Amino acid sequence: QVQLVESGGGLVQAGGSLRLSCAASGRTFSSGVMGWFRQAPGKERRDFVGAIRWNGGWLRYADSVKGRFTISRDNAKNTVYLQMNSLKPEDTAVYYCAVDIATMSYRPDDYDYWGQGTQVTVSS
Repeated sequence: QVQLVESGGGLVQAGGSLRLSCAASGRTFSSGVMGWFRQAPGKERRDFVGAIRWNGGWLRYADSVKGRFTISRDNAKNTVYLQMNSLKPEDTAVYYCAVDIATMSYRPDDYDYWGQGTQVTVSS
């Protein structure tokens, strides 16, 4: 079992920045992927934001956030970060981190463990 705890959400003006953290505990894994997803208000689906492999060599972003968001990891702390710059009102969503043990996927259905989510609100 893996426990994931997100933090760092909040309210920010358009153009501002936030950094989200996702701390993992419990079962350890070396080759899995930590992904970030978001669920916008009124939408049922969770959209892929980006993902990073724990042991390096794989990093992906959604087109909508490329150049603005950066994912990094601190393996010693079992923590992954999502640095969000140049935020836009359309970035408003609940942001989730999740672990994909096996597939290096963009699809939320392939992820095995999820955090509780953290709200990010960007005002115009």
